[in-house]
Amino acid sequence: MPSKKAAEANVAQRIIKKYPNRRLYDTDTSSYITLAQVKRLVMDSEPFVVLDVKTGEDLTRNILLQIILEEESNDSPMFTAPVLASVIRFYGHAMQGFMSGYLENNMQQLMDVQAKFAEQSKSLSPEMWTQFMALQSPVLQGMLGGKLEQSKNLFEQMQEQMQKQTGQMLGAFGIKR
Repeated sequence: MPSKKAAEANVAQRIIKKYPNRRLYDTDTSSYITLAQVKRLVMDSEPFVVLDVKTGEDLTRNILLQIILEEESNDSPMFTAPVLASVIRFYGHAMQGFMSGYLENNMQQLMDVQAKFAEQSKSLSPEMWTQFMALQSPVLQGMLGGKLEQSKNLFEQMQEQMQKQTGQMLGAFGIKR
């Protein structure tokens, strides 16, 4: 985990301090901020780090998970209960290293595509920007849908293969399934 000094050395990164009373202090604006304001920083793609004032521990991941939990408790959850159960099953399983790396790589690819879109769109006029944004969402949804379908098929194949191998291994020891 990055230390407090390492985070402060990165000038481009906004530092938010978390106090024991659960308050968040933005060092850029020298004011207390809410979780909703931190969410706005995330939505605006502004780099930041959240540090515990007492220990200097990086709490950014905890704060981001808290934002996700709040979003999940609203009207439109990110994932359905069966999907969350499946993620927990795989993530809390021996496949954790594989699953977390795979999901991380997929999300990074999506973020790279979005960054390229944003970079290419800088030269667009306001009218062209509006048209671009109207098209971006369906294009990204299509790309993500294809990637998710591909991932689903891969995991189904892996599960089938693991079941067959387990059955063969148990059969070799004389244990019937």
